[in-house]
Amino acid sequence: MQTPEFDHSMLINAAPTRVLAAFTDPDALAIWWQAVRSVTAPRVLGVYAIEWAPTADADEVLGRLGGIFHGVVMEYLAGRELFVGNAWWLPPAGEPIGPMGLSVSCRMDGPACRLRIRQSGFEEGVRWRRYYTVIAGGWRSSLAALKQYLEQQHA
Repeated sequence: MQTPEFDHSMLINAAPTRVLAAFTDPDALAIWWQAVRSVTAPRVLGVYAIEWAPTADADEVLGRLGGIFHGVVMEYLAGRELFVGNAWWLPPAGEPIGPMGLSVSCRMDGPACRLRIRQSGFEEGVRWRRYYTVIAGGWRSSLAALKQYLEQQHA
């Protein structure tokens, strides 16, 4: 069986510096990722914590979604790369899932920025497999919101 992870790439008509900054700016995170709170320090060993409101409905395996995703910034190159290691998801109730890694990279691809997101880390089990199934849809809708946010900001 393949080890689950989320790996997605997309083009955004914005400078890489703006794209990567949207992952650390609290106002931007509130808009495109719907974070209710965030603390991010884009520097090596900085904190990276995002909180979402608990969902009204509960997933049959994971319970209510939302909660907190937090980890440690292991790499940061302004406008190019962010890597958060030792990352955990703390659901509103229930056991945390982790550790994981979250990699965000930006590079020019013609006139646009190629954004690549990769979230990985896995232990065999029903909760882990369900987690990656659920976050794939969440990531895709959030990244569509990020694209819209960045491209309409200077339209």
